[in-house]
Amino acid sequence: MDISRRDFMHIAAIFGLGAATNGIANNKTPASLSLKDIYEFKAKGNFTLLHMCDIHAHIKPLYWREPSTLISAPNLVGTPGFLCGEAFAKHYGLEPSSLDAYFDTYMDFDTLAKKFGKMGGIAHMKTYLDHVRKERGAENVLFLDSGDTWQGTGVALKTKGEAIVKAQNYLGVDVMVGHWEFTYGKEQVMNLIDKLDAKFISQNVIGNDPFADEYEELIFDPYTIEKRGGAKIGIIGQSFPFTSTANPKEFTEGWSFGIRPETLQKYVDELRKKHKVDCVVVLSHDGFSVDQEVARMVHGIDFILSGHTHDPSPAPIVIDGTVIVIAGSHGKYVGRLDINAKNGKVIDYEYKLVPIASNMIPADPKGVKLVKELYAPFASELNEVLGKTKNTLYKRDTFFSTFDQLINDAIMDEMKCDLSFTPGYRWGTTVLGGDVITMDNVYEMCGITYPNVYTFELKGEQIANLLEDIADNVFNANPLYQQGGDMSRLGGVTYSIAVANKPGKRISKLMIGGKPIDLKKTYIVSSWGGNLQNAGKNIQKKKIRPVYDVVRDYIKRKKVVDVSNKGNVTLVDYECGCPVKGSRSC
Repeated sequence: MDISRRDFMHIAAIFGLGAATNGIANNKTPASLSLKDIYEFKAKGNFTLLHMCDIHAHIKPLYWREPSTLISAPNLVGTPGFLCGEAFAKHYGLEPSSLDAYFDTYMDFDTLAKKFGKMGGIAHMKTYLDHVRKERGAENVLFLDSGDTWQGTGVALKTKGEAIVKAQNYLGVDVMVGHWEFTYGKEQVMNLIDKLDAKFISQNVIGNDPFADEYEELIFDPYTIEKRGGAKIGIIGQSFPFTSTANPKEFTEGWSFGIRPETLQKYVDELRKKHKVDCVVVLSHDGFSVDQEVARMVHGIDFILSGHTHDPSPAPIVIDGTVIVIAGSHGKYVGRLDINAKNGKVIDYEYKLVPIASNMIPADPKGVKLVKELYAPFASELNEVLGKTKNTLYKRDTFFSTFDQLINDAIMDEMKCDLSFTPGYRWGTTVLGGDVITMDNVYEMCGITYPNVYTFELKGEQIANLLEDIADNVFNANPLYQQGGDMSRLGGVTYSIAVANKPGKRISKLMIGGKPIDLKKTYIVSSWGGNLQNAGKNIQKKKIRPVYDVVRDYIKRKKVVDVSNKGNVTLVDYECGCPVKGSRSC
């Protein structure tokens, strides 16, 4: 690979040089934007990798608002993967009110949503994919999927992922890895893989049941070798390393996960020395920050196509010669990577993160028909209008979101608990202020295979310790110990947090129901989407209901929901991702 090119990209990524973005950083109106603006690309080399990640089963266009806070440990804040809003725009050279600013940041989101319209949708993605395949020659293109694809919507949940596999086959996915896919259970995962036209690979999923035939054996092929444009491309799979801890163990009992850098290095060396590949790619669901650490630990990787953390990366970052990119989430983007590789090495590359602006990229008629067919059996339920929202309901942020607050409000209203926990999942949807809320929107926020709301008792001391443990996971200074997700969202609770403090000493001024927490008192707690209920005695077995039913009924009762954007967490040592004196309410 051209060293000067690598050095330039590395410097550009550090200092946020606009020349590195190759995007649509302009202030054009939708009327003056054209497909040429979106598609424009400096084609290069002998083959193309197209990349998507974390679409979370969103096969229809949607609104998706990027986070307004993205906080981590002090050593990570301000680095790629921990940038948002103005810091993100400055780093990547985005113009205010441009299409890129709308897709990549939360700023002025409601206004720009009305200006530019919805995002993603497989019918619109397919139009762009076909454009690249025609331009480059289909025989020279690979489409790679970094996972979190089969889960996240009502149509996915009700078909146990099968509808989304049909969508992948329609798009022409060639290779994928997984994470939330595994929450359908081992048997269904294997069933779906049989229906999938793509290859499912993972070097880091091993059998750990000593009574099973697959004990200490790989569950999936660790890599695949593909030929495109006369080049041999070795692609190693890396599924989410913390699946068995981030999600209930029951779904993957007998399988062991992990980062496994030693075996990853082994397969990199095997591809280079034994198979004489021209390019080594890691298709990963580690997360953007973890993959930066992987690039420091494992040598000889040309490209890491990352996933899991939902970051858009308008420009690659380069670490020890490894180029790392990530393609956002929810079908909003397709990453395009043109590569020139031959004689066992990568000579040059060109990259662009392409926004799938569904109001501007025409829909492929076959995709429109497919989506309609997939939704048809569930249309009456999913299209039901439950109510309206006065303010925008969004999902993503480090501590708080309006849609999560709505979920907590619904749980507390029905369960009559003192406080509620909602997990900090990154996937979901955005509903603009004044719009109706459908049952489909509720499933987009809650559509998991373990949806029950549990109500149980916990001592105040247990609650305080739980919050500290969750904070240590989210804000650990070492990305390798961050197991995924944002901070759990709490209903009925306020607190202050000093992220830079030592573990166990971050949280202060913890209030429940407006009163300081009593460490000796027993509180009634409700939660869903995890294993928290195992920490206390279940006291309301008759009220165990799926969270999406609880939220549905609450919205119907309210008719119009009015969730304030004022958060319930005071951040005492950061503001907008930068250390400051003072505090900020998140």
